[in-house]
Amino acid sequence: ESNIINMDKKIEMNPNLLVRFLGKPAREFTCDDIIRYCRENAVQFINLHYCGWDGKLKTLNFVINSAEHLENILQAGERVDGSSLFPFIEAGKSDLYVLPRYKTAFVNPFADVPTVDLLCSYFDREGNQFESSPQYILHKAHSEFKAVTGLEMQAMGELEYYVISEAEDLYLTPDQRGYHESAPFCKFQDLRTEAMKLIAQCGGLIKDGHSEGGNFTQDGKIYEQNEIEFLPTDIEDAADQLVIAKWVMRQLAYQYGVTLTFAPKITVGKAGSGMHVHCKFTRNGQSVMTKNGELTDECRKAIAGYMVAGTSLPAFGNPHPLSFMRLVPHQEAPTSLCWSFSNRSALVRVPLGWLKRMDMAAKCNPLEKAADKDFSYKQTFEWRASDGFADTYLLMAALCCAARHGFEMPDALAVAEKTYVGLGVNIHDEKNRAVQEALEQLPGCCVEAAKELQKDRAIYTSRGVFSDNIVDYLIKFLTDFHDETLRSQLDSKGLLKLVEESIDKG
Repeated sequence: ESNIINMDKKIEMNPNLLVRFLGKPAREFTCDDIIRYCRENAVQFINLHYCGWDGKLKTLNFVINSAEHLENILQAGERVDGSSLFPFIEAGKSDLYVLPRYKTAFVNPFADVPTVDLLCSYFDREGNQFESSPQYILHKAHSEFKAVTGLEMQAMGELEYYVISEAEDLYLTPDQRGYHESAPFCKFQDLRTEAMKLIAQCGGLIKDGHSEGGNFTQDGKIYEQNEIEFLPTDIEDAADQLVIAKWVMRQLAYQYGVTLTFAPKITVGKAGSGMHVHCKFTRNGQSVMTKNGELTDECRKAIAGYMVAGTSLPAFGNPHPLSFMRLVPHQEAPTSLCWSFSNRSALVRVPLGWLKRMDMAAKCNPLEKAADKDFSYKQTFEWRASDGFADTYLLMAALCCAARHGFEMPDALAVAEKTYVGLGVNIHDEKNRAVQEALEQLPGCCVEAAKELQKDRAIYTSRGVFSDNIVDYLIKFLTDFHDETLRSQLDSKGLLKLVEESIDKG
């Protein structure tokens, strides 16, 4: 009975309309559940979504003409042209199936008539999941992580983005001082909060949203940086919700008549946009990140894996020349392979994690009875290099491989100790130059990232997660940018042109 009450509490305020109607969490959705919802809510359309190699959500629309037709869509899926979705598939053998994953079902918030949307997985002609699909690569990465460690990996993304519109003269925020501003100084709070509401209706687990530090005016336009952060969840679900979130945010921006971009760099000297990823490990649903107020060995081993794989992870998380325009000193973007507590100049940051048992709420609310509360389950650590141009599934898969590698390394704890820098040590500060010079540096361009991926390829291909063909394709893709000297060659006009050419990527 208590389990039923607890489940009711989780469902009664859930913004996903299917969860509330069906009275069960999304992970328990069945084909019959989807059909029942559609029948009893006069649903007219089913949309199937899936990502291509560009990381963007694709759409296939179906108008429902009978219950039998709906069941066929949900159980048989549909054929698609794989060669138009993945550049490495030959036209002569390009057919793939797309099959919906029922747990991803949501009511389309933009449709004029009742419509249910689902995310899909790709299958080949033999009925096996398509090995080179980024979504399936992530599934393999998580499965192998669980097999090696006995743990599950959770993740939460942070989507930073700029909104670009015509400049205004009222309630201006000082240049680069937009962090957590309120309206009217934050001009696009309404867009952000509406996006959060709709993403939550689509199944996304939102933590919070806020304006970010980057804001400036240029050539009669205002550039305002905002951010939406998510809650930790199964790393495969975390990737799904980021993909849906981008889709929602862009549709809203189009309706608002503004440009919304995840470009990692907009102009020289202004804050860039990252897609930081917080990581968390659990066993039987319980966090294993801390013990007695300290980080556990499991946590430190995973961080060590990120330190060892740190120079090749940008091949997945920073796949464009603009990515490396952001990864420069003095902009709160990491450039050195190190980790620390509460340190935004480090590649991996361990943020405040409520490690001390205390009741701060009672201290600022005198009517509350003080209690000994433990919130340490909220502890995460944050990978800070990646940006919104990354393919979300490939990035999460690579992070999962790197974390597993940390558990497989016999000297992982020694690596973690060697790469740790103290609380408050700003790596970019001139007085800490000796510390910085002792640390390995991130690659400075796509070509260098490709070389590092070649060196580290075994981290990603081991246990059959990434195929050699996919790694080879990524290496060629990155090398073909020929951007070894681009950073030094680009002036402000050249950077602006590159931004304009790439503003809708990711």
